[in-house]
Amino acid sequence: MIGWLGATYDWVKAAHLIFVIFWMAGLFMLPRYLVYHQEALAAGRTDEAAEWVSREGKIRHIILTPAMIVVWVLGLMLAANLGLFDGVSGLGWLHAKLLLVVLLSGYHGWAVGYAKTLARGKPTLDGRKLRMLNEVPALAVTLIVVLVIVKP
Repeated sequence: MIGWLGATYDWVKAAHLIFVIFWMAGLFMLPRYLVYHQEALAAGRTDEAAEWVSREGKIRHIILTPAMIVVWVLGLMLAANLGLFDGVSGLGWLHAKLLLVVLLSGYHGWAVGYAKTLARGKPTLDGRKLRMLNEVPALAVTLIVVLVIVKP
């Protein structure tokens, strides 16, 4: 399937990058929302906590999850076009990138799950740990960009 996208390859790559930006924006926003939500719960501000539940739901359903799905579909198309599934050599950078994207998808799932935990009013992390976890997407996207551009 190498080269099967033909002239549309650049368009698919552009769309992939656009949706990566959307997904990353959501992954930067949702964890920050979780911090504010958890702080509202800790302070007993139930009305504010309810507003955060609504905001978290909107960002998940409108931006975060749809963008992740499109990123995966387009990314797998691009990977197939490069020969990932045909055993082409020299794609170690792509294997590493895919591993990071799988881990980032797991982080996405954790953040969605933690939002649901907070919606039930049962935080399990302290504020410091939650703030540290906010840095995971930045670290992941940094490594992914280096892998894609430099192809070490």
